[in-house]
Amino acid sequence: MPPALDHEKFMRLAYEQALKGYNEGGCPIGGVIVDNATGKVLGQGHNALVQEGNPVIHGEMAAMRAAGRLKNRHDTTMYTTLQPCFMCTGTIVQFGFPRVVIGDVVNASSDETVRFMKARGVEVIVLDPASSPAAKDCIALCAKFRREKPELWLEDWGGGPNPTLRGRHPRESGDPIE
Repeated sequence: MPPALDHEKFMRLAYEQALKGYNEGGCPIGGVIVDNATGKVLGQGHNALVQEGNPVIHGEMAAMRAAGRLKNRHDTTMYTTLQPCFMCTGTIVQFGFPRVVIGDVVNASSDETVRFMKARGVEVIVLDPASSPAAKDCIALCAKFRREKPELWLEDWGGGPNPTLRGRHPRESGDPIE
């Protein structure tokens, strides 16, 4: 049986990616994909909304892009400095990641994506900032960015809720479910 992954070590790598993105003027969210059997880093990256003008290159997506083609991701772990959004959560579930390790859930709006992943069998580990210096740094960097650039934070999350879509879910609106 392979040795357990060092979550602190790999979250620190993800944090370094987030810090790189922040230092480039972008959103401080980093991701790292690790092979569970070998501990080898397969891909890493950071949010590139500002750097590339691409709204879908979040930290997790940048790590996926860097990892490139793989037969599957069934024996890997995704490390992410911030709780994944629904776009990244959907990618994690669709590509069969069995485990996600999160550095910061404090700056997320809700636990909805964590519940979504867990409901689909993904092991979700949230590092405790009281015992994880890397998690503590993830939380502090994201909070700092949110204070400094609230408009960019909102843009990265899709511009906020669309008020015309409120109550449009069939279960809420009474419309038939197809």
